[in-house]
Amino acid sequence: MTEDGRIVHARTDKFRQINRFLEFIEDILPQLDRERELTILDFGCGKSYLTFAMYYYLHELKGYDIRIIGLDLKKEVIARCEALARSYGYEKLKFLEGDIAHYSGTDRVDMVVTLHACDTATDYALAKAVGWNARVILSVPCCQHEINAQLASVPELAPILDYGLLKERFAALVTDGLRARYLESKGYETQVLEFIDMEHTPKNILLRAVKKDKRNEKASYDISKCEEFLQISPTLGRLLSDKEESK
Repeated sequence: MTEDGRIVHARTDKFRQINRFLEFIEDILPQLDRERELTILDFGCGKSYLTFAMYYYLHELKGYDIRIIGLDLKKEVIARCEALARSYGYEKLKFLEGDIAHYSGTDRVDMVVTLHACDTATDYALAKAVGWNARVILSVPCCQHEINAQLASVPELAPILDYGLLKERFAALVTDGLRARYLESKGYETQVLEFIDMEHTPKNILLRAVKKDKRNEKASYDISKCEEFLQISPTLGRLLSDKEESK
C-alpha cells in the first residue's frame, strides 16, 4: 500500500488473489477445531503475502490458536520472511527452506495450502496432505505440464489434441479433474471452484477439499477408466499408490 492507504497499482491483482483466498478459508472455518493448536502448512510460500495474511486473519482477527509453517526452496526469500515474522512478533509463524517432496518436519497437519505450486509440486503437496489426513486442503495449481507430455494420439480427441493451445488447456483440465477425483477417492469432499476472475490471473481454478470419513469407490473407478482411455499416469496417483503400499 502507499502511504495514504491505497493499493499499489502493480500489486492490485495480488491483493485481489489474497483476499479471495481468505474468503475460501472463511468458508471452511467451521471445519477447524477451536479447542487446540492448529497446524497449517503453506507449501511453496514464495514471498509469503498469503502466509502473513492467513496468520493475521486467523490468529489476530478470528482468534484461532494456530501455527503456520511456510516452506520454499529459495533461501534468501525464506530468510527475509523469517525476519519479517520476528519483527511483527508472530511467534507461531515459521519459514523453512525445503522441498515439498521431502518435507517431514511434522506428523500432524490440519490444513494444507498451496498457491501456484508449479506442475507436479502441487501433486506432492496434495499427497502429503492426504498422508497427514489433513482436515482441509486448499490448492490453486499452476503450470500443469506433466499430462500434456503424456497424452498420446487418441483418434477420438484429434479435434483437440491436434492443436497445441487446445491440447495444453485440455491437459490442464484433465490434470485438475483427476486431482479432485483422487482426493475424493481418499475420503475428501472436493470442490473445483473459480479462484478469481480470468482478468486478474489465468490460473483461476481452486481445489477445496474437506476430509470426510468414507472413501469414494466410484471416484477410484472414474480415475482408472479416464487414465486408461487417455493412456496417462499422473504423479499424484503414483504417490498415493506408494503410500498405500508402504502402510
